[in-house]
Amino acid sequence: MTSGSFVPLAGSERSAISGVQDLGPVSDQERVEVTVVLRRQAELPDELVLTPEVISPGELGDTYGAEPSDIELARDTLSGFGLDVTPVEDGSRRLKVAGTVSALSQAFGVNLRQARSPELGGSGDVEHRYREGALQVPAALDGVVIAVLGLDNRPQVRAQIRTAAAAAATTSYTPVQVAQAYQFPAGTDGTGQTIAILEFGGGFSTSDLQTYFSGLGLAVPSVTAASVDGGANAPGSDPTGADGEVLLDIEVAGATAPGAAQVVYFAPNTDQGFIDAIADAAHASPTPTVISISWGGPEESWSDQSRTALDQALSDAAALGITVTVASGDNGSSDGEKDGKNHCDYPASSPYALGCGGTRLEASTSTGTISSETVWNDGSSGGATGGG
Repeated sequence: MTSGSFVPLAGSERSAISGVQDLGPVSDQERVEVTVVLRRQAELPDELVLTPEVISPGELGDTYGAEPSDIELARDTLSGFGLDVTPVEDGSRRLKVAGTVSALSQAFGVNLRQARSPELGGSGDVEHRYREGALQVPAALDGVVIAVLGLDNRPQVRAQIRTAAAAAATTSYTPVQVAQAYQFPAGTDGTGQTIAILEFGGGFSTSDLQTYFSGLGLAVPSVTAASVDGGANAPGSDPTGADGEVLLDIEVAGATAPGAAQVVYFAPNTDQGFIDAIADAAHASPTPTVISISWGGPEESWSDQSRTALDQALSDAAALGITVTVASGDNGSSDGEKDGKNHCDYPASSPYALGCGGTRLEASTSTGTISSETVWNDGSSGGATGGG
């Protein structure tokens, strides 16, 4: 194809990463799989997203999924570059597109570099592919493709977990006691429901779960690990960060809804992995009642195309009757940024998610009566709930 056969992909601009170490160009023969997100065949009306009205997965796909002709056009066009194209699901409007870096560079006008940059929320560095500027798509796909994810696989989110210093941990409550304080309905344990939990690092072991739940006098709930884009349950890989987040999420959900089945989706810490995890969970069978996410990053760290695709995945979940809860962060109104400005953590800030901020709770452990509850703010060294 000639250069005139391409158009810029709106919102695909990627900015530079602070502290990145350039390691040179990615090999032309390296094989990469990306996620291509297509437009809806019809806009999803607000009444299906912002009200209790619920539609079935089949109706979502038939009415608001990808147009079959768009899928075929994208498949034929991208296959012309020697790429392998596989539709994931009409309802989530995703294609998996795989090929060499050389072929992907021709199809999307990208120059990929290998880089090393600080791991978000971690103590080390991580190697990844890296690009700056905008992508292009073949002119035939102008307006049809809304996002191309995974060419740049820089770390995207951090676990929203902070361990209190021993001196600061004056009072603690079990999840059962917190549920009592918030007047969870008695006699309900989540039986027959499915909870989806999204994780982007770390893992859990059965022995850890057995130890925790036996301490509460509860049976270990049904917990199943699911892989997204090659992600895996990897306990022990980050014992002071991601592992703690994974266990915290499973244990709180299992203590308050011990009868619910949990599916824990492990995905790479990239924008592609995040969006694929949301879509996989929302379109799973059985449909989960809730999707729980304790990871995020400043809004500005996401590309516009990533936020568009993720907002649409979240609105799909809402239309299917799924509540998506997202931690708002633990770095206060700055969200950990150093520019002196206020920042919101995403996707907690998405209008299609239920953003969950932390509080300082004082309640009776015997009656559950709340005597005080204020916004959590222990200052810059102790952490504070996210802004927005």
